[in-house]
Amino acid sequence: MREAVFFDTLQHGLWVAVVMSIPILSAALVAGVIVGLLQALTSVQEMTLTFVPKLGAIVVVFWMTMNFMTQTLVTYFQGSIVPQIIGG
Repeated sequence: MREAVFFDTLQHGLWVAVVMSIPILSAALVAGVIVGLLQALTSVQEMTLTFVPKLGAIVVVFWMTMNFMTQTLVTYFQGSIVPQIIGG
């Protein structure tokens, strides 16, 4: 395998990972900011209060975007990885 093909495949794989992680990371960010603002407004400093809403938001967004993530990964493998394996 030539270096250019290897690096192009690696770059495409990293981009797919970024695209797949954006929904989950965005949900965690939004939930964290909202809970942080609520904690600052109410002066409640409970550690589990920050963890549980973030986890809930992550689970909900993961469940909602699971089809998108699966299709993205399958498309990447069928378009990039499998042809390289078959082609030798």
